Formats: sequence, C-alpha cells, structure tokens
Amino acid sequence: MRGSPDEGVSARVPLEIAASYRARTRGLLGRESLEGALLLSPANSIHTFRMRMPIDVAYLDRRLRVLAVRTMPPGRLGRPRVRARHVLEAEAGAMEGWGLRVGAVAEVRALR
Repeated sequence: MRGSPDEGVSARVPLEIAASYRARTRGLLGRESLEGALLLSPANSIHTFRMRMPIDVAYLDRRLRVLAVRTMPPGRLGRPRVRARHVLEAEAGAMEGWGLRVGAVAEVRALR
C-alpha cells in the first residue's frame, strides 16, 4: 500500500481477495484474527454483525484510492459509500500502523 504521492509511505501487507458473492458474504465472519487484510470486490458497504473482533475498514474507489477509513466494533452496519467499489478490512489499528489514510492508493501485486 502506498500513502499519498507526497508522503511516499508504503507497507507490504498479505492480502486475501473475496471476489465471489459467497466469499464476500462470509468476509471475516467467524475469524478471531487476520494476518494482513481482506479485499471485498465489488463492495461499497459492510456490516460487522456476528464478528468477534473490531475491524478497520477502508472504502476504495475504482482506482483503489482510499475514500474513507473507519474502525468498526462488532454489531454495526456501515453506511454505503456512493463512489466506493471495493472495501478493505483488517484488524482494528492495522491501517493506522500501515499509514493508510484518505487519499492513499492501495496497490495489489501477485506474489511470484
């Protein structure tokens, strides 16, 4: 992940991609921890009902630019973001540690 262009901040983060309807619906339900992040695509909102941990949520536009970052406790419904096309989820506090904030761009690379 890269910070805003003027900051040049980057962090390598293991990433799972939930692209099927079933994978997006399951999301982080039932997990007690997550190494890295989960990318829900396409998605523009999430909920934390039946989750066991608070999570960080980043709403991304079609170019993977961060529109908003929120920390959500279990049992909440996030409001839909009109321009969001993807949602990035991680354990609470992780995104701040990565320097991920509004305006940053997430970059997805396959491991070789």
